[in-house]
Amino acid sequence: MSFEVGAAVAVVLIVFAALLAVLKFMKGRGLSFTVRVFSALGMGIVLGVAIQLALGRGSDAAKCALDWMSLVGTGYISLLKMLVMPLIFVAIVGAFTRTEATENLGKIGISVLVVLLGTVAIAAVFGWATIALSGLAGADFTQGTVDASKMDALQTRSDKVAGTTIPQTILSFIPTNVFSDLAGTRSTSTIAVVIFSALVGLAYLKLRNRDSEQADFFRRIIDSLYGIVMCIVKMVIGLTPYGVMALIANVMATSDFAAIVDLGKFIIFSYVAIIAMFIVHLIILAANRVNPVTYLKKAFPVLSFAFVSRTSAGALPMNIETQSKALGVDEATANFAASFGMSIGQNGCAGIYPAMMATLIAPTVGINVFDPTWVVMLIAIIVISSFGVAGVGGGATFASLIVLGTMGLPIEIVGLMASVEPLIDMGRTALNVSDSMVAGVTSANVNKTLDREMFANPEARISGAAAEE
Repeated sequence: MSFEVGAAVAVVLIVFAALLAVLKFMKGRGLSFTVRVFSALGMGIVLGVAIQLALGRGSDAAKCALDWMSLVGTGYISLLKMLVMPLIFVAIVGAFTRTEATENLGKIGISVLVVLLGTVAIAAVFGWATIALSGLAGADFTQGTVDASKMDALQTRSDKVAGTTIPQTILSFIPTNVFSDLAGTRSTSTIAVVIFSALVGLAYLKLRNRDSEQADFFRRIIDSLYGIVMCIVKMVIGLTPYGVMALIANVMATSDFAAIVDLGKFIIFSYVAIIAMFIVHLIILAANRVNPVTYLKKAFPVLSFAFVSRTSAGALPMNIETQSKALGVDEATANFAASFGMSIGQNGCAGIYPAMMATLIAPTVGINVFDPTWVVMLIAIIVISSFGVAGVGGGATFASLIVLGTMGLPIEIVGLMASVEPLIDMGRTALNVSDSMVAGVTSANVNKTLDREMFANPEARISGAAAEE
């Protein structure tokens, strides 16, 4: 490393450390979690743009500086990924051990799944419509924005799902080695852990009817595990402002601004579809006779966290807490809805995005995107493939590869959009978290367990700070 490069890296890291200190100071002064996270977002944007303008995109100095900064950003994401499987397990099993009315569990599960799968089908329609009706279908974007290394990685992932039929995909959801799935070794490990956790919960209910003493011992173990996992979660979430700043700085420092301009229409229409789906969520809430404005006020902390962190999994604890302590959803339903929504029927990553990708590329291979048969097939495939989409970065890419591969469409479009995907992923992730909370409220209303007094009480709410206390 030359002296000039080393000096440039040192300056960037000193500035980065100073900004981290500012965030620490803001916490010491008692500023709210949400304010600190959005401040970190702004700092990261400015720092990232400054790195690209001063050092050059892809320069040795920029790469070295970002590599050191990744200790904070990528390290934060790695900690969140570490918690995904333990969170799913304790949340779902805990939903069984914490409920007394066992006859409601089936109703809760079915109603949550109906909302998640129903809304992901609507999301797919919006994804198709925004591209088909906007005239972007078959549009020829600048091919030079495709990253060769990313295309190689996408091709590898595509090869793994190529030739897999829908029945084979469904079979892959079943855990054959739960320890392997707890380690996340398969693309469908998340849904496999969901299934295993539900089976453990059902086994607990049978044991409780046969041997209450053993069942009570198991319940206490799960309660202890739940408490420990949630303590770890709160420690990790406390790192969010620092992680967000590092991650956004990396995105801005490595972004191809020419690609962003070239793909500007796609970004705009992506958010049109996301906003339209948010409106559908509010309509569903209104149909449940709850105030959509109250929902937005109470859900803002977790939705803003999901937006800036881009991880549904990391938002899981705040999601559960928001439902059970602010929205009036009973604890069992909140755990089911948040956990299922993290891996099933994600409206943004598994619904809107794959539909847009398929509709965008279909005309290039001679497909009429207004053909009713093709549209119905697209929606059906999206609903089925929405099972098992992981709640941490890359879920939308994986879902798109499955849909494009199943429909016989080329995957290059996914690599082309990789340069702007982080900008879209923020809105998609917030939408994913929202659909799980809407599923929880709807299920609680259907099963007559929704605490409307809590929902209406303006004092019954959480702040982002609650997640790190």
